[in-house]
Amino acid sequence: MNSEPTPVDFWTAILRGWSGRCPRCGEGTLFGSFLKMKSRCTTCELSLEPYRADDAPAYFTIFVVGHIVVPLVLLLERWGNEPPLWVHALLWLPLSVALALYLLPHIKGAVIATLWSQRIASPKPSAGGLDSSV
Repeated sequence: MNSEPTPVDFWTAILRGWSGRCPRCGEGTLFGSFLKMKSRCTTCELSLEPYRADDAPAYFTIFVVGHIVVPLVLLLERWGNEPPLWVHALLWLPLSVALALYLLPHIKGAVIATLWSQRIASPKPSAGGLDSSV
């Protein structure tokens, strides 16, 4: 393995993150389970801990799912002769859940890759936890 990894452009890193792969090497996986991020890449040993996605993937997922489902609801309401509420529940609840479960790990991987490519690491927590100067 080379001591100096080859540079990766922004879009390559994003696509690697979207597919759940390490943004640097593209071979190791980002996740140990569904949404549990690994602490480091098993292939290139990139430390992934400093690149925490926090709540951003959930917000982006809600944004995307809402922009897909809401227009479909409005179209059905407009051209479907105002179907009963149970029809809406039968259609849109499973679609919303399925879209969210599909998109969330992909968006989380892309967010982690974006943070890595832009070198935006989370600050390390202080040893004492709370600020003792208060």
